[in-house]
Amino acid sequence: MEFDAEYRLLEGFHAARVLVLGDVMLDQFVYGTVDRISPEAPIPVVSVEHASSMPGGAANVARNIASLGGQCVLLGVVGNDGEAQELSAQLVASSSVQVKLITDSARPTSVKTRYVANGQQVMRADREMRHPLPEEVARRLLDAFAVCLASSDIVVLSDYAKGVLSDLVLREAIGAAKKSGKTVIVDPKAKNLVKYSGATILTPNRAELQVASGEECATDAEVVCTARRFLSEGICEVMVVTRGKDGMSVVGPGDSATHLPTVARQVFDVSGAGDTVLATLSLGLASGGTILDSANLANIAAGIVVGKRGTATVTTGEMVASMPSFEKAADPKKIYSLENVLQLVRDWRAQGLKICFTNGCFDLLHPGHISLLEQARAQGDRLVVGLNADLSIRHLKGPARPVQSEIARAIVLAAVKSVDAVVIFSEDTPINLIQSVEPDVLIKGADYAVDSVVGADFVMKRGGRVFLATLLSGHSTTNTVKRIVATE
Repeated sequence: MEFDAEYRLLEGFHAARVLVLGDVMLDQFVYGTVDRISPEAPIPVVSVEHASSMPGGAANVARNIASLGGQCVLLGVVGNDGEAQELSAQLVASSSVQVKLITDSARPTSVKTRYVANGQQVMRADREMRHPLPEEVARRLLDAFAVCLASSDIVVLSDYAKGVLSDLVLREAIGAAKKSGKTVIVDPKAKNLVKYSGATILTPNRAELQVASGEECATDAEVVCTARRFLSEGICEVMVVTRGKDGMSVVGPGDSATHLPTVARQVFDVSGAGDTVLATLSLGLASGGTILDSANLANIAAGIVVGKRGTATVTTGEMVASMPSFEKAADPKKIYSLENVLQLVRDWRAQGLKICFTNGCFDLLHPGHISLLEQARAQGDRLVVGLNADLSIRHLKGPARPVQSEIARAIVLAAVKSVDAVVIFSEDTPINLIQSVEPDVLIKGADYAVDSVVGADFVMKRGGRVFLATLLSGHSTTNTVKRIVATE
């Protein structure tokens, strides 16, 4: 598809509403080193250095939707335990996901604990209960699903075979969604795909397709032949098969089949890569894209996330930064990932150039913004602008903001002559970005005091300075929005 079509889809992510139902879990990672074998058994001894945890399974799908700027409701089942509390707290703190978890005191919250030593995973321990939900719990889950369905654009069913997506839940959820005219995407784990009958799209990986079919799926032709067999049985309308280093295959009705080569530059960890594909695919379709357009974006997102460690997420800013430029954009080369902008900053410093930094939401760019940017650029030789992602703006200003998506705001900023680089960040403050860029001059508006500017201490300790730009009165995005609402 045309590159500007990809931009249009990415711009639509912030308005897309996705309902995710499935197996939520807590992913734990224990990191350490191995330098000896246990005398008790022929197993490595891991000297633990640190540990971390993050939402996994269907919760990671929801987290990816949020990090990409989409709106998401997450439905799942947890136990009455500390892991459930930790999972809920992490989701609420790190994303704009609406979390609606049903408690089943008879089962524990699913937890996967991965032990990583010297950069390699040496063991995984699972704490879970895999039997299907009791009917009473299933009914509570389906009642919640029915309430959330009407306000959603698309439905995602994330099956990790932990029992939440029982035959009853699948049958009624798929039936209700189809009756409402909603597209249903399923990430399947069952060996018998018949249980997903009625779904619009299935997204198995190659191994899952082989197990379900009993057929070898090594080549393009074998994948297409096997997928078409399930399509002919009416189980789904389209199958998107993820194939690791061989990319992704999109198989539709008739002779429709497209193979997308992998875009991964390096692979550190494939944990959760399927969740990223599912999230991006759902947002693309909810934004009006075709299955192939959306799969293209999902393939790009997967290539980014496997280059990160742990159960990671992707942002639209990272996706834009990894795409080639196109003629109709103002200057997409100015939009960078953190990794790429740091290389750019290193090159500028090698030339003896002074680096300036400012940040903001820049929603509905107005003359006040332009004035601040021009003053910022005048303080040095190059200006890096940190742009709040949709996710962080929702945290700071509420669900009605931003007015424009992060992609739209980044493109507009890239067109401003005084701006040399735009980096989208998802955190509520730019402190991590400032500490990475290490600017010589940090710029904020004169409505701040120096000691209240995030990152001021860090910059000044390094010998840099803080500049407070004069504000152009009479201009405010918030007031503009109020005037628009009053007019309507």
